[in-house]
Amino acid sequence: MSLVISYTLFAIIATIANIAAQDLFINFYPGPYALLLSVGVGTLIGLIVKYLLDKRYIFRYRTTGIGHETKIFILYVAMGGVTTLIFWGFEFGFHFIFEDKLMRYLGGVIGLAIGYWIKYQLDKKYVFVSKEIEC
Repeated sequence: MSLVISYTLFAIIATIANIAAQDLFINFYPGPYALLLSVGVGTLIGLIVKYLLDKRYIFRYRTTGIGHETKIFILYVAMGGVTTLIFWGFEFGFHFIFEDKLMRYLGGVIGLAIGYWIKYQLDKKYVFVSKEIEC
């Protein structure tokens, strides 16, 4: 499978995980700050799914121990900081403009698509830069 197709497929999987986690959370917890908490939970779930897929299948990267794994994950999260702001900007922007759950999720999907494209560039340059292996 080509890199573009694989990365796109994994971005779709992580997006589905993110949006599904948000929807499940908000359906089970309708209390104070439910929207903010649901977006946070979805972001965390999507981040973990995407990290595992990118590390193994996109960058074919193997860490050498828990310390190295932690360092790489922290770098991955740091590179995701800016892209997360893009994602949240679209999702919350659509929420406040349209006041509709489906439109909020559409904004989230658009923000994630833009963010994942930028994130690939950052990860390639700053995160997964050595110790590539054939898996």
